[in-house]
Amino acid sequence: MSSAYDFDFLTGRWRVRHRKALDFLDPEAAGWREFDSVTEGGTHFGGAAHFDEITMPDYAGLTLRLYDRETGQWSLYWADSRSGKLYPPVTGRFGADGTGQFFGDDSHEGKPVKVRFVWSGISATTARWEQAFSVDEGRTWVTNWIMEFAKEGTAAR
Repeated sequence: MSSAYDFDFLTGRWRVRHRKALDFLDPEAAGWREFDSVTEGGTHFGGAAHFDEITMPDYAGLTLRLYDRETGQWSLYWADSRSGKLYPPVTGRFGADGTGQFFGDDSHEGKPVKVRFVWSGISATTARWEQAFSVDEGRTWVTNWIMEFAKEGTAAR
C-alpha cells in the first residue's frame, strides 16, 4: 500500500546502470545502449515529495515525485537538459508486494503512447526501474529502458 514514504529509499547518492533501447518502439530491431550514471535525491514535505537529479554521459535529468494524500497516488514528472520541458506525469502507487506501477499518456516521435514505469527490487542498497511504451492502449508493452540502482558505497551489482 502506498504512503508518503514510498520514495524514501531513493534518498542519497546512487550509481545507476542503464540499458536503454536505441528505438523505444522496437528495441530488438535497433539494439540497446548500456552506460552508467549517478543520481542524487532527497525527500521534502515530510516524505510526500521526492526530487532527484541524474547525470548521464550526454545530458542531465530530474524527477519530481509528489504524493497525493487524498488519492494515495504518486505523480512522477520528468524533465531533462536537452529539451528543458516538463513531461506529462505518470501516476500510480506501490502494491503490497513493494512494486510500484505508474501509468500515463505521452508521445514519442510524434506518435501517442501509453507509458508505464515499474519500480521493483527495492532494498536499502538496490532498486530497479523500467520504462515501457504501448501503442495499442496498454494491451501490449515494449520495455525500452531499464535502470539498476546500487547505493553509493555498496558493492557493484
